[in-house]
Amino acid sequence: MKIVDLKTFVVGNPPPHHGGRYFIFLKLVTDSGVEGVGEVYVATFGPHTVVRMIEDVFARHVRGQDPRRIEAMFRRVYGSGYSLRPDPSLMGVFSGLEMACWDIVGKELGQPVYELLGGRVHERLRTYTYLYPRTGNAYPDVPDNVYTSPALAAERAAEEVAAGFTAVKFDPAGPYTVFDGRQPDLESLDRSEALTRAVREAVGSRADLLFGTHGQFTASGAIRLAGRLEPYDPLWFEEPTPPEMPEEMAKVARATSIPVATGERLTTKYEFARVLEQGAASILQMNLGRVGGLLEAKKIAGMAETRYAQIAPHLYCGPVVGAANIQLAACSPNFLILESIRTWGGFHAEILKAPIRWEDGYVIPPTEPGLGVELDEAVALAHPYDGDALHLEMQGDPLP
Repeated sequence: MKIVDLKTFVVGNPPPHHGGRYFIFLKLVTDSGVEGVGEVYVATFGPHTVVRMIEDVFARHVRGQDPRRIEAMFRRVYGSGYSLRPDPSLMGVFSGLEMACWDIVGKELGQPVYELLGGRVHERLRTYTYLYPRTGNAYPDVPDNVYTSPALAAERAAEEVAAGFTAVKFDPAGPYTVFDGRQPDLESLDRSEALTRAVREAVGSRADLLFGTHGQFTASGAIRLAGRLEPYDPLWFEEPTPPEMPEEMAKVARATSIPVATGERLTTKYEFARVLEQGAASILQMNLGRVGGLLEAKKIAGMAETRYAQIAPHLYCGPVVGAANIQLAACSPNFLILESIRTWGGFHAEILKAPIRWEDGYVIPPTEPGLGVELDEAVALAHPYDGDALHLEMQGDPLP
């Protein structure tokens, strides 16, 4: 069996844009006609540039290869250009290609991918969602922004818990910039505490609170903020410091009773190994569209297991990465919780031939072979993304 062709799709995500401005999907085709679907999570280049990167990596390292030889394919891509070091853009490209290989292998064998990575451990997977506004999106210029209104956040949290979620995430600490980390100002501390208190009062013990930041703070600043949050017992404090120096994040982990979670901006087992060695986090949030693929993520989950750390796969992109996250979670003993884009409805359902199955706060792992999802190409082609904005962007100037 050989891989002979590649298809790519840059798909605009219609309003309210939950999961980002666009999704980058791909398909690999074998000489026997079997197709495997993948998704790339690269936010550092425009999506059409990323497509050219996918085409280049495919031509150099994937075309003509056996999709079952994933370990060798990883090493060739990882070491390409005499690099041999974690590169989030290169590994993002490879992640989409790699998950498509697993999709092909699973279809050839008639098995879900989780059965090929050790077998299913969990019959259902606990999920959480961000608190999204009822209208618009989660960007700061939206009038009903849940991250500036404790009362609105509490109301939205109660609605999500009533829908079945047992955990909700929010990130009210203010803008994040390319100049972070920084010290939080008193207004940010007060707002974060007030919003967390309001959400806790609204949901009581029916749901865990997940406090997100985006690497915004110095270690000392994050410790100050954690002190404000501890009375409300969050399940985690997410990425409190920038991702480059887990040694600094470890200072936060040692200073607070709140578990620290991190990993959405990390790639490969090498970066996650530093997090574990430093004791920087006890919850790892690998994104399957960036981390290096399913096999690499399974290795990271195994490394985490030896430190009694848990995994909570990250998702802020499309449903194919979501499907790969589900395959990993289903076969990982140390799975904690899965990020969901609400209940997997809306465009995340429309872009698939059959939606991801979500019931009463849980995802039910599919029994179909491969990743268990099929991209609806007609829908993908009907929603092209022609812009040049990045998937996510940080504020480019320091805060005043």
